[in-house]
Amino acid sequence: FQTDVEICLIGGSCKSPIERFWNESDTIYILQKARQNEESDSLEVSGTDDAIYASELLPKESSGPVSLSVRRAKQLISLYAMVQNPNMTHLKICDLVVLPPLWIRCDASDPEHTCWLGAEPLKAGKKITGITLHMVTCDGPTADKTRFANLEELKTEHKKRHHSSVVTTKGFAQYELIRAAAIEDTILESESHIYVDINWNTVNEILETPPLISATTLNITLESGDPRSPVYQQYRELQFLLALADGLKTGVTEWPEPLDSESAVNTVREFLTDLKKKLEGYCVSGNKSETEKIKCDTAAVDSSIASAFTERGDLDFAEQFWCKMRSKCVSSYQELVECFTLIIKSLEHGEIQPWIHQGSSSLLSKLIQQSYQGKIQVVSLTGITPIQMLLEIGLDKMKKDYVNFFIVKSRSSLLLQDYFISTSVDLQEQVHRVQKLHHMLEIMVCCIVLLQFKHENLFPLTQICMKYYKENPLNEKHVFQLPIRPALVMKFCQNDHPEIWKVEISSGHGPKEVKTTWQVSSNPPLEHMTSNSTGLFSDSTVNGSSEERLYFITMSQCSQVHFI
Repeated sequence: FQTDVEICLIGGSCKSPIERFWNESDTIYILQKARQNEESDSLEVSGTDDAIYASELLPKESSGPVSLSVRRAKQLISLYAMVQNPNMTHLKICDLVVLPPLWIRCDASDPEHTCWLGAEPLKAGKKITGITLHMVTCDGPTADKTRFANLEELKTEHKKRHHSSVVTTKGFAQYELIRAAAIEDTILESESHIYVDINWNTVNEILETPPLISATTLNITLESGDPRSPVYQQYRELQFLLALADGLKTGVTEWPEPLDSESAVNTVREFLTDLKKKLEGYCVSGNKSETEKIKCDTAAVDSSIASAFTERGDLDFAEQFWCKMRSKCVSSYQELVECFTLIIKSLEHGEIQPWIHQGSSSLLSKLIQQSYQGKIQVVSLTGITPIQMLLEIGLDKMKKDYVNFFIVKSRSSLLLQDYFISTSVDLQEQVHRVQKLHHMLEIMVCCIVLLQFKHENLFPLTQICMKYYKENPLNEKHVFQLPIRPALVMKFCQNDHPEIWKVEISSGHGPKEVKTTWQVSSNPPLEHMTSNSTGLFSDSTVNGSSEERLYFITMSQCSQVHFI
């Protein structure tokens, strides 16, 4: 009957807006101001209470969640506590139901800057024995560290509030690794996020560096296609493959602009001429120089990080043809038809006898195998056939590239065989799985470059990624998590500011456990809190030091009220 508020039930896989401060229940109520228009007939409802809060019904410019005044939130908390209290017999509630915890968004209009108020029933079996009241306050942003709390004072205040003599402390810190790490003086910035969560017991001072004995989890969300990535050339190769797949599906292929004045047809003609000369002169020693030329054509990887992804040195005829089509950018359907015509004629006349990898599944590979017996099937280079033929070659080549990487770097080849390189599914699904392989490649290479990952970390990370992608579609926003040794990231912790640093002070056990949490964060910890200063540095000098990071200071406290 409270028309000025709206309520939503958060549970299951939904992200909780208060998980940074409280995560004791899978299901909670979130209460906030109702987003209504000025014309809303709720304003016409009579009653003293409605009149008092009518001013709060004005629409907000923001489309995000809208908070209530602290005074109104306290009233609603009181109503919630009242209906949970078995002593309130005058309410004539026959069957008292234990409600999920309630959390209310507040506008920080009070002197303490309260931004959340919460209430959580205390239970003994199915019986409600009391209620825990929570208050979260937030201040900032500020670069003035004199406003930071003193740990001993926090512990003393907790003991006084809860009449406890012994307290325990736990620390948490989160560091953003992509922003902290640079490759050749360039900071990697995109929609990608690589950060580390560190938890430890026994905190000695505010903002202390996490100890080496900590539980450390790497969190990776990586977006493919950053031009500064070591495998950007592989990403461009994938885009060429995707363009062919889209053309096959829609009937319209977007051909790239030529990167070279020499046409793809002339390039293939020269390629075939070289092979003919080798065949006529029985020259078989030129494969190495040809491979080196192809490696040069494909512009593999920047020399400073070449060890992260190495171009294969065993490219067969079909793969070399693919590289030439990609590097010279075949620019039209007709040009592609002419290139395949040249190759098929050379095979029919026995002018070339190129080698191919065993197990290659493309139509061109099958034609080459047939040419060894002196007769090949007739192929009509019309319709989608030329595009499909080139797509098959690209799929074969890129699958081998990725398998080669995972064998060398993470020794995970056995996990690849049954799913990622299967040819038993249609071409579009094969392309989709190659996209997954590329996303995994980007993740692995980033960890090799930024964190100097070795096999002991690459192997479990590869397993985690493969397990996810065997069961889910491509999702570059998914957070991959890997437990790691703290020593791997300690240099970032020692040289960079944390994004979040938190200390939790607790006492009591079981239902009587109470906590006080103090936290600083570089971004607003609340959805309904707005600031134009988030994530920035202070232009002013604070305590003689310039470029101090701005932090939000958040504190969470609780108290218990017992009904029985």
